Amino acid sequence: MTYLDKIIDTHFTEDYFRLTLPSELNSSSATSPAWYGYLAALNVLGTPMLFSTAPLAHHFAVGTSGGKNSIDKHHIFPKHYLETIGFINDRDRNQIANFTYLDYATNIDISDNPPAEYVQRYKNKLGEEGYRLACEQNALPIDFEKMDYMEFLTQRRILMAQTVRKAYKELCR
Repeated sequence: MTYLDKIIDTHFTEDYFRLTLPSELNSSSATSPAWYGYLAALNVLGTPMLFSTAPLAHHFAVGTSGGKNSIDKHHIFPKHYLETIGFINDRDRNQIANFTYLDYATNIDISDNPPAEYVQRYKNKLGEEGYRLACEQNALPIDFEKMDYMEFLTQRRILMAQTVRKAYKELCR
């Protein structure tokens, strides 16, 4: 085993993925290494954007614009909706676990609507199995739209860490 392999094995333990990484995802920093690790995992796994069939990696590829006609970083529980239910602190509203990438049209469609409203439209469009798959692929708890916001964040951090773990194992093959 090489020195680098030993360092990797020492750092990326079961406890790292179960405890440390979810804790690192408890942040509102737009430049968090944990957030970038999650995005990298989505790319490794070929995960489509939420409510889409287009892999996120296609929008981060060299030569794509990544501009307004492509994708947007979106609050899963929209920021203005959170204000209406009492979350006025940006640290609470801009949690890493509250973000996903959406194609521009989906972002506009969702706008500031509460999850309980917009998710039903996409459940109808995707079907129950398609909805479950979209949630699984995007580290969202099933029926997240019915959850208390703070519980949603806790559960999503755990699922995001599991996504990173899955991609890590894929890379270790």
